[in-house]
Amino acid sequence: MPQYYSKMEVSDLKRIFCIFLLTILATGIFATSVVRIEDITKIRGAMDNQLFGVGVVVGLDGSGDSGQMPSTLIANMLKNFGVITTAAELKSKNSALVMVTADIPPFYYPGMKLDVTISSVGDAKSLKGGVLLQTPLYGADGNVYAVAQGQISLGGNETNQSASLQKRYLLVGTIPDGAIVQKLIPSDIVKSNIVTLLLNRPDFVTAARVAQAVNGKFESDISKAVDAAAVDVKVPKVFQGKLIDFLAIVEQILVTPNVPQEIVINERTGTVIFGGNMKLPDFTMSYGNFSISITNGNVSTGGTKTTSNTVANLIAALKELGATPQDIIAIIESLHKSGVIQQSVVIM
Repeated sequence: MPQYYSKMEVSDLKRIFCIFLLTILATGIFATSVVRIEDITKIRGAMDNQLFGVGVVVGLDGSGDSGQMPSTLIANMLKNFGVITTAAELKSKNSALVMVTADIPPFYYPGMKLDVTISSVGDAKSLKGGVLLQTPLYGADGNVYAVAQGQISLGGNETNQSASLQKRYLLVGTIPDGAIVQKLIPSDIVKSNIVTLLLNRPDFVTAARVAQAVNGKFESDISKAVDAAAVDVKVPKVFQGKLIDFLAIVEQILVTPNVPQEIVINERTGTVIFGGNMKLPDFTMSYGNFSISITNGNVSTGGTKTTSNTVANLIAALKELGATPQDIIAIIESLHKSGVIQQSVVIM
């Protein structure tokens, strides 16, 4: 006999069905790599800047430069304190000429500190125990943006007796928080009321998704993808004078970036990295003692076990047959040359 449901029962069935459908959709969404916009973009105009300077390291135990250049620089410094001397009188191997470099992030104000890297320029044998004298750090425009000074840290293990520590390299060191910012580097992040997001990995699909996600969040057509690397976002009137609040919201918006279908091979380490759900067409291959094929969309190694025709399953099948990383790399390169793998293969 046919069964009839009351209106309440039909309503309950609809509700259960909707919950079931939403569960499936949610599972699919969260199984995908979802990231925040700030994780995959930078704001145009808000970028790091490189600083550099030439300085002198003193306090070395006879391991400094053999030439007179460090002594000449020290003699010039001493003149500022009323001490008159010559480079010949100061000549010793207790000082070294060095390059001082640092990266200054955007929005760093005077008084904030930077890590600096110290690198020997001359023929010094070691910077161990050295102290960097006050060194101005210049930007590409020739202006001084920071001043560095302090005790040099070389890190590592000098004798290399511990397997857990790398052997110390004695000609390059660092000074954590060794530079003090003296001048703010201006950052112009808004032009004509538009903020531009720059993708860390340019991609047309990802750029379009970022624009769509921003428009969806604000329920307004304020964003558009300019090209594969840039997405323009117009600041709404309601956020005039509240740019930081607006950018804080934009950066937290979730988006699913496009995963490029490419294979990256590092022949030195035997590493194979592949992105995306890469499918392979039917083929048959014989390599040494290995015989493998894809037929009707299934990977087969000659036995009864079959799997779907993805690169991941192909590599898993080759491993089960005893293939080494070098064998797998050679097979992938051959499949790419023959046209079986159409996606990009990058060899490092």
